[in-house]
Amino acid sequence: MDDLKRKYLAAIDAAGSEAALEDLRLAAVGKKGEISLKMRELGKMSPEERQTAGPALNALKDEINSALAAKKSALGDAALNERLRGEWLDVTLPARPRRMGTIHPVSQVTEEVTTIFADMGFAVAEGPQVESDWYNFDALNIAPEHPARQEFDTFYMHRAEGDDRPPHVLRTHTSPVQIRAMEKQGAPIRVIAPGRVYRSDYDQTHTPMFHQIEGLAIDTDISMANLKWCLEEFCRAFFEVDEVELRFRASHFPFTEPSAEVDLRCSWVDGTLKVGEGDDWMEILGSGMVHPKVLQAAGVDPSVYQGFAFGIGIDRLAMLKYGIPDLRAFFDSDLRWLRHYGFASLDVPTMRGGLSR
Repeated sequence: MDDLKRKYLAAIDAAGSEAALEDLRLAAVGKKGEISLKMRELGKMSPEERQTAGPALNALKDEINSALAAKKSALGDAALNERLRGEWLDVTLPARPRRMGTIHPVSQVTEEVTTIFADMGFAVAEGPQVESDWYNFDALNIAPEHPARQEFDTFYMHRAEGDDRPPHVLRTHTSPVQIRAMEKQGAPIRVIAPGRVYRSDYDQTHTPMFHQIEGLAIDTDISMANLKWCLEEFCRAFFEVDEVELRFRASHFPFTEPSAEVDLRCSWVDGTLKVGEGDDWMEILGSGMVHPKVLQAAGVDPSVYQGFAFGIGIDRLAMLKYGIPDLRAFFDSDLRWLRHYGFASLDVPTMRGGLSR
């Protein structure tokens, strides 16, 4: 055993690569290695001989394994040092320009829309994504029999059997934020409410979770004319064109009266959207004057105050402005898609410097 010890310790010390070291390991302590074969002979020995030979062989095996591990670590350190010498970098050189992360189109468009409305005096309001039935429906004048309150359209939170408390839902729009903002601040008020919303729908232009931004302006002398000006200014700034033309079509929403769908004049040339020209019209949002019952529910006197509200789909705006064909791709977590459609992390939209640079 002394001869084996001297033989393998010397060979290990002289090994110049991890491959040579692995060959030595197999020769010494592998299944057919010399030390392993010696340990198999223990069964042929008398009990007295095993008491002496067994501990000695185990000690030899441990010593060989320790030497192998130490040499492997030394070879790794030497390889790393050699690599560091070969890859030496002068840190005093100017940095190479490199893109630092990528902003998702939804985040970019949210910032763009927020910037535009902030320039018009709108503050940002936020609220919970899990809402009570009252804030999500009742306070917005949505009747109990309205289709939006059915489970095929709305995600209701689980309730234990026998729980008779009012249900909670994943909010279906950001309108509840407007109610909370009026309750907290009162009137006059001018806010936008961006955020995630949830509906049970999934296809090329719908997903169960998407993003909306809703606006609210309440004062003593607000009319549909103010709403029209506000939306025209927004479209002009967002699509970065000099002229836009909007068309208001009568519609019905429980929380506004009168209500209007808003269309934008446009044209499609070789699959590219051109805003402000052409013979086509594209629906972009819903709007109207806030219903008196909604004002009452939020603690605002409808005999003194009136105002307008509107709602825009952020994901749809991103698709239109940046030519993204499928809404579902927004949520696929594909870095290749994000690198293609994403925005530089330090490219912050401003009214002076431009929205999408």
